[in-house]
Amino acid sequence: MSTNPKVVSGDSLHLPRKEGLTLTVLGCGTLGMAILAGVFASLCEGKSHSAYPSESGTATPSEAVPQAQIPARFIACVRRPESAKRVRDTLGQYPLPLTVLQNENIKGVEEAQVIILGCKPYMLKDVLDVPGMREALKGKLLISILAGVPAEQIEDTLYKDSDIPDADRCRVVRAMPNTAAIVRESMTIIATASPPLKPEWDALISWIFSRIGRVVTLPPSMMDVSTSLGGSGPAFAALVLEAMADGGVAMGLPRAESQLMAAQVMRGAAGMVLNGEHPALIREKVSTPGGCTIGGLLVLEEGRVRGTLARSVREATVVASQLGKGIQGVNGTRH
Repeated sequence: MSTNPKVVSGDSLHLPRKEGLTLTVLGCGTLGMAILAGVFASLCEGKSHSAYPSESGTATPSEAVPQAQIPARFIACVRRPESAKRVRDTLGQYPLPLTVLQNENIKGVEEAQVIILGCKPYMLKDVLDVPGMREALKGKLLISILAGVPAEQIEDTLYKDSDIPDADRCRVVRAMPNTAAIVRESMTIIATASPPLKPEWDALISWIFSRIGRVVTLPPSMMDVSTSLGGSGPAFAALVLEAMADGGVAMGLPRAESQLMAAQVMRGAAGMVLNGEHPALIREKVSTPGGCTIGGLLVLEEGRVRGTLARSVREATVVASQLGKGIQGVNGTRH
């Protein structure tokens, strides 16, 4: 493998195709770049390792995906020169073939077999409802990471009032990763497709998102709450972390050390839960009679922290259900 990054412009779109698929990210913002970076890092590790070994079967080991089905060439579609530069600066360190296209979405889709749709929810019509997009997507796999936009809405945008037969349409699948994909710690929720996808597409979707963290598959009806808990959850956790660090600072700890301690405490507690420990049992083990932990927990309970956090997930779920309808997200926010 060459040691020189092959970050190229649209002029080299027709390079000889290597074994493997071409993956296009349509709207390569922060999350799209994080997905590509996770895939690139995985491929450069030599064995295409997932971010986490599969214990529950929710993540697909690379060995289960044939080499011909693993992406080998990548296209990032962006709108602005600043975005193109950011993609090159972020991904240029990897020795993999990457094409960056500016305002050439049709070209990027034509060259790929698998497309990740990563634009803002309110831009859906502007990106997909354009001449030539239906034809470019014919028979391909379109993976949407748009918050609050059901697969049916994407299909309607492409094919409403169209007589295009099902065999000539693309297959739309929803996936909901989160911002922790940047450090390959995402929690990605994939919506089950109906009718079922081809087995190789199922395997490929799990392969892609297991490069950036953990993967679970749930019915489409669970996607709004998954957007709330999985997508918005890092912000809720960051607020709790910051509050814990503030408490340490108030009692004399330096800010940097207090923040580091709070982050590691949350990471450790999360690791215990992911290892099979129940959160209630963790609390019980730490709460000795007459100790400082039970005193602190009682303050949290008196402040209704548990109920407030639960309601924040409920409220975020309601908002998530409106994102694709143009009611929320018009300011460019994702979650």
